[in-house]
This record gives sequence, structure tokens and C-alpha cells, in this order.
Amino acid sequence: MPGKIMGEVKAKVKLTNPTDDELVRRGQLTADQVRVYETEAVIDTGAVCSVLPIHVVQCLGLTIRAQRVAGYADGRTEAVGVVGVLIDWQGRDTLEDALVLGDEVLIGQTVLEKLDLLVDCQNQRLIPNPAHPDQPVNKVRHLKYEL
Repeated sequence: MPGKIMGEVKAKVKLTNPTDDELVRRGQLTADQVRVYETEAVIDTGAVCSVLPIHVVQCLGLTIRAQRVAGYADGRTEAVGVVGVLIDWQGRDTLEDALVLGDEVLIGQTVLEKLDLLVDCQNQRLIPNPAHPDQPVNKVRHLKYEL
């Protein structure tokens, strides 16, 4: 396939400013005022966190709320900004912290887990967990406490 990197999986995602989304729920903003960014994101099962480039952060009007240390595969570390963003893939959505760096949107493991998604490497696509095709099911552990 021309233009594709072997083994690279991309998926169309919708990114939303979560504050705008909440203001719509409260009736303080109209739906057409919500800042949204749609893009083909790289799905990276080797990355724990998701990543947004600064131009996407600015487009969505997100506020950098903290700094975190990002560790790169080559051993380097760097302090980078953290923003909250609402990530949607085909109607499955989650609120996620994302690191601000790089030049493309990257979806990491935490989003895949929360949305109950699997990477179909053979067909280079993202798919819902076949055990839960209609909606994400999050794994929880029930602990029984005795007094």
C-alpha cells in the first residue's frame, strides 16, 4: 500500500475539548461552539500515554495543567505539558490525559484499554474487542473486605 508504513496502524479519532463538552451539558454553550479536531491518529501499543502536538492543543483551546517527564525509546527524558482531552473512536469515548509533544496524534495503551479496543495488526486496523462488540467493558476487580 503506497504511503503506509509496514505494521503502522492508524485510526480516525475525534478529539474534543472536555470543558466545552461539559458546558454543553450544563446548557452554557451550544453544540456548534464545541471545539473538535478530527484526525488519523497513530495507534501505538508500545506507548502507555497518548500524545497531542501543540497545534492540536491550540486548536482545541486546551490548557496545559501540569508537567510530566516523558521517557523516549533512546533513553532521553524531557519535561512536557499535560492536557485533558475527550477521545472518541466510533462512538466509544474516554477522558484522557495526553502529553503535549511531537507532530502527530498518538493513541496509547490507556485509551485502548478504556475503550476496550484491539489492534488487528494483520489488517492494520483498530477493532472493538470481539467479546464486547457493542460497547466497551472495563475490567474491575471486586475485593471482598471482612471486618
